[in-house]
Amino acid sequence: MTLDDLNDFICELSEDKHRPEGIPEQPAISSSGTNSARSKNNASAETTSSSEISSEVISNYEKQIYDYKQLIQISMSLSSSILDSGKLIESILYTCMAQMRVLGGGMFILKTFDAEVLSLDNNFNGLEPNPYINYEIPVTSKVVNFLCETNLTYTLPELQKVLKNKVPEQISSLNPSLIIPLKQKNRLNGILLLGEKIVLDDNSMLYSQYEREQILIIAGLAAIAINNTTLIEQATTDIMTRLKLKNYFFNVLEDKIDTSVNEKSPLSVLMLDIDFFKKFNDTYGHACGDYVLQAVSKIISDAIRGQDLAGRYGGEEFVVMLFNTNAKEAMIVAERIRKTIENYKYEYEGEKLKVTISIGVSSLDLDSPASAKQLVEFADRALYQSKQNGRNQVSLATKKTPPVKENSNIFFKKQKKSSASKASSVKSHTSAKKSPQINTGKTSSKKRKTVK
Repeated sequence: MTLDDLNDFICELSEDKHRPEGIPEQPAISSSGTNSARSKNNASAETTSSSEISSEVISNYEKQIYDYKQLIQISMSLSSSILDSGKLIESILYTCMAQMRVLGGGMFILKTFDAEVLSLDNNFNGLEPNPYINYEIPVTSKVVNFLCETNLTYTLPELQKVLKNKVPEQISSLNPSLIIPLKQKNRLNGILLLGEKIVLDDNSMLYSQYEREQILIIAGLAAIAINNTTLIEQATTDIMTRLKLKNYFFNVLEDKIDTSVNEKSPLSVLMLDIDFFKKFNDTYGHACGDYVLQAVSKIISDAIRGQDLAGRYGGEEFVVMLFNTNAKEAMIVAERIRKTIENYKYEYEGEKLKVTISIGVSSLDLDSPASAKQLVEFADRALYQSKQNGRNQVSLATKKTPPVKENSNIFFKKQKKSSASKASSVKSHTSAKKSPQINTGKTSSKKRKTVK
């Protein structure tokens, strides 16, 4: 860089809107040599001063370039996590905590795309929520509307001042050092709270304007990632049951199987089917059937962890992936779900309903890992073993579990027990118009009643 170039560079910085914070306005340096009245000492002093200023300016811009590179890496990291909402929230929290040098952080977000409250749930680290406070903030609350409108960062005292001490206890009880809106277009997707800031010197307790601008940029990237996650949730979630769709479930299961094999960690799958579901539709109407589906889905969702995944397989069938769970543990989870569904008080339009469920369990063999499709098929075999043995029970798939045709609606037929054989036979129902054939080993012209 020549002296003339440096002079032009400093001249541009002399305008307040381009000058970095803390750099005073500087006069331009003349290098034409036409001012013969200027002494050599003055020229030398100004050259030295310009060099010092340029060094500080360059250092400042180098920091900004480094920060922009960091933002690019943060953006890439958040984009790679949008398929896993839990991983995304964790990534946002740790990124913000590291960038702002704080000891904790938390996020209020929408649990579903049509939720009416922002919830904290387990989306925090290093904060100490009050167990007696329900950490949910209505999307229509004053603080949500204010943060959405201003899209600025606030310390707790600042927010209390502008809202006239009407900051909800869900925020104030966490004692955040900074409150940041997560805004995407005209919608607030969440509220980010930063915990106690790490004290390095007397000035480190305060957030500089530059730091506030940086965290707002990160919050903007986070809001975009959360919005993309919401869109994916809409596209991969069954509207009625709020469980994942079959195709999405298989994609996640295949990925988790790879992870389990690499980390040598167990994984299990449950297949669940509501017993005699058709009678609810036939007796009380399809609205009653929808009620039963929603109630059972809620029980299943509440019974599993965040690292697990539940999906609607089709009709009244459900499938659950239990990550880092062996066969014995999976049987315990399945039995807990079965008992909860059996004991739940169902009531539709004044009518008390009795609902039970049959469950099949399969577990991944790490020595000879199956594909996602095969693992679900093994659980499917165990499910129909539960059906055949009387329903409302849990069965574990073994090597001796007989296969059933995949994606088939199986109809079990009650047959008369003969002295030669007392076992019922199973056949897939492949056509809605044609009655299923039963392999009994005997020829019979009698029609047998089919039950689902």
